Amino acid sequence: MDFAKELKDQIDIARVVSDYVRLRRFGNRYSGLCPFHNEKTPSFSVYAEHRFFKCFGCDAKGDVFEFVMKIEGVTFWEALKKLAEQSGIPLPKQSAAGDEKTKLRAVIYEMHEIAADHFKANLTGPDGSNVRGYLKGRGVTQQAAMNFRVGLADGSGRTLLRIFEQRGYKPEQMEASGLIGKSEDGRLYDRFRNRLMFPIQGETGKIIAFGGRALDPDERAKYLNSPETEIYKKSHVLYNLNRAKQPAMQLDRIVLVEGYMDVIGATQAGVTEAVATCGTALTVEQIRAMKRHSQNIHLNFDPDAAGEKAAERSIKMLLEEGMRVKVVGLEGGLDPDEFCKEHGPELYRERVSGAKTYFYWLADRARAKFNLRDPQGRNDVFQFLLPAIQALNDKIERVSVANDLASYLGVDSGYVLEHFRKAAADRAERSPAPPPPDPSRATDRILIPLLIAEPEARERLMGDIADIRALKDGAAGTIYAMIVALHQAGETIDFNSLHERLSEADQNLLGGLVLEAATTPSMEDGEACVEALRKDEVEARKRDLKAQIRLAEREGRIQDVFELMRHLAEF
Repeated sequence: MDFAKELKDQIDIARVVSDYVRLRRFGNRYSGLCPFHNEKTPSFSVYAEHRFFKCFGCDAKGDVFEFVMKIEGVTFWEALKKLAEQSGIPLPKQSAAGDEKTKLRAVIYEMHEIAADHFKANLTGPDGSNVRGYLKGRGVTQQAAMNFRVGLADGSGRTLLRIFEQRGYKPEQMEASGLIGKSEDGRLYDRFRNRLMFPIQGETGKIIAFGGRALDPDERAKYLNSPETEIYKKSHVLYNLNRAKQPAMQLDRIVLVEGYMDVIGATQAGVTEAVATCGTALTVEQIRAMKRHSQNIHLNFDPDAAGEKAAERSIKMLLEEGMRVKVVGLEGGLDPDEFCKEHGPELYRERVSGAKTYFYWLADRARAKFNLRDPQGRNDVFQFLLPAIQALNDKIERVSVANDLASYLGVDSGYVLEHFRKAAADRAERSPAPPPPDPSRATDRILIPLLIAEPEARERLMGDIADIRALKDGAAGTIYAMIVALHQAGETIDFNSLHERLSEADQNLLGGLVLEAATTPSMEDGEACVEALRKDEVEARKRDLKAQIRLAEREGRIQDVFELMRHLAEF
């Protein structure tokens, strides 16, 4: 598609990826933790010059369209439309068609915007005065309510349905949106009724779902969230991540709270890196979404029994995913938004900045639950703390944490270490398999990036390249052959045109040679490589002739000996 190619050529892929991944620049590439698999050290690279991304851990790779499709879970048409809109480039009229799935998703997005406007009008209208008073009592300012697009679902049960019907939406589209339910007798109704509404936005800022807080104290379900739809997978989404991701990358910290009101309260207090799960227990997918922006997580769950239990479970999961965890302690048994209202934003920010490493929080929990003066109590403490310690992958860190815990709990460090050492011995630790040997040579790492990047180098070196047998027979032989073939055919030679013509194995080799080069090699480097290869080829030919001479002498072929010696003298 010509428009797609033109658009890709105008887009800075590193800028697009940086909206989702915390990137650092190294030479001619950007690096960060892969958003598509769990890792502790970065193996994900973005190459702005080649308009390409690649993870050398999970082998995810492709252009900017493939990145957006994969990370957003959208179709090609949606990725194309999103990138065109971001770049301020109008789409060709025919591009608006797309496939049926894309059309349905577009309709659901529209319906969510209509619903958000409707809920907002309810809140700001005459019927919303009591709810506005409730928000004011909770410390939510009018500006914050506007920023988070807080709204009100009325109690009639059919208002939003009538709006959708007037707009011409089909019953199956309304059901697919998750905003409209269907009773057993086939009648449609508004899913959200008499609730304070919190729009849930994806990382791009589009509304993909809603969370509704009951206004009737007798309502059985305090919170009701949208069901999963074509645009909403609740286990993958974090409330407010679309706003929090930039400050999170700047501060290298994310604050994880429990609810929508907690996020709004924290944000009002200046902790703009706050996010929350959307009515679900923390999932691996949500952890990895946070990890793309920072590995430092400050937990600030509610201080009640349910919140503390959720924190314990979350700490274990966060550690298993390689996160660095601290726990924010708020005195008085207050939720984040309640604490901000009672003690002010400045003190809340101090508590967040001064959060303790997770094992101090766990140790406090253990001291409150068990009697450390009793041998059985000490054993119970170890059993309580053991899962969190074992979740640490680094052995040295485990020993360090065990020592710190011993000191904090006031027990003998030798006893603690012996306990953890025995537990560690019972757990089989699998060492990662060593990486496969790199088949490429130093000359490949200079010549191939140079030949791809510099037309002048191709003109000056291509004749030599085509004649050097060592290059044809090496691991990168197919790559050299393809470069020569494209050059002779007068076709464009760049990373993408070469990459798409190779087998998967050669694609991986090409990626390792070109994409990991810190800088483009110089012409002098290339000429030195060719000269060295020619010398190597001469020496190899001499060794081969000498071996043939020795064999001819042993077999008594005197005439062949003289002929071979003549060839040897020519070098």
